[in-house]
Amino acid sequence: MNKFASDFGIEYPIFAFSHCRDVVAAVSRAGGVGVLGILAMQPEQIAIEMKWLDDNCAGKPYGVDVVIPVRTVDRESGLTDAAAVTDDLAAMIPAGHRAYAEALMEKFGVPPAPPATHQDGHGFTTAGFTAAGGAQQIDAVLEGNASFLVSALGPPPADIVEAAHRKGIKVGTLVGKPHQAARSAATGVDFIIAQSYEAAAHTGEIGSMVLIPDVVDAVGDVPVLAAGGIGTGRQMAAAMCLGAKGVWTGSIWLTTHESGTDPWMMARMCEMTSTDTVRSKAQTGKPNRQMRTPWTEAWDDPQGPGCLPMPLQYMLFAEYTDRARRAGVNELVGSPVGQIVSRMNRVRSVSEVVYEIVEEYADTMQRVSSEFSLPEG
Repeated sequence: MNKFASDFGIEYPIFAFSHCRDVVAAVSRAGGVGVLGILAMQPEQIAIEMKWLDDNCAGKPYGVDVVIPVRTVDRESGLTDAAAVTDDLAAMIPAGHRAYAEALMEKFGVPPAPPATHQDGHGFTTAGFTAAGGAQQIDAVLEGNASFLVSALGPPPADIVEAAHRKGIKVGTLVGKPHQAARSAATGVDFIIAQSYEAAAHTGEIGSMVLIPDVVDAVGDVPVLAAGGIGTGRQMAAAMCLGAKGVWTGSIWLTTHESGTDPWMMARMCEMTSTDTVRSKAQTGKPNRQMRTPWTEAWDDPQGPGCLPMPLQYMLFAEYTDRARRAGVNELVGSPVGQIVSRMNRVRSVSEVVYEIVEEYADTMQRVSSEFSLPEG
């Protein structure tokens, strides 16, 4: 489709982020490139997942997405022991914040947790937000056969970029502002992902129509992918017209057959509109677009105690919403999802989504070309 796609050895410049390896492999086989999110994975599991992808991507490229936040409590507190960091951080959560979360559980009829389960319900996820845990994850990725590595929360340190390049792995990073893009480009990354306000998860305040061309202009020859509110061929065409070399997609894969999304969550997404999402710190402690739920409303309430910094807020979210999930109180359980959810109104296969994007992209570019002509003379 373009030189950028050819450089990556792919047919279509459609990058698909997912925590589900089945989605990643299916996108790569369909001509795009799947990107595995490994936040919640122990290093040993990362090796297993990457070996599975080696065997199931039909020889096509795939990538891995890691979280490398610049500022977190563990970094500021000098916590460097990956084995102990979760317990050390748990001790920092104020009793008042736990009491506030407990009152919300009581309000919605979620039973108390036994003492033995009163802990982070998402295992290694907390450590994945930390410097020590993140370093272990990156080491595991560099031992595998991924074609590229993406930093989701800040520019990757120069030594990580250099280490990846020595292994023949390309490096990208997500940014929400032009100056972040310029700073990331200076580290030697191979591509920049401009993630706009519409996007799921950790995202900035600038809309795509402004952010994409500003980032393109800020980074010179470094290729830019557009992210945020992209799930159709028309949206891909708009992004490419703004100067992007491809698109980074995420939410659209949550309602695919391969996704592994809980049936009740998928049904909820298929009924949502774009205004049913909210950009809130209630899940992770950093602005994160997600489903609007009683949990987000409680923590965004000015009368509440306020959200804790990363990753302490995530630890509360994981612990208490995991309790709600196990109790069947699903209205409290949210998920990152972007404003593209308004178009995620039916369940499809991954390959169907890829081909529909490509076909609509081609039709759109042809239509725009035929409708626009310069005056003679």
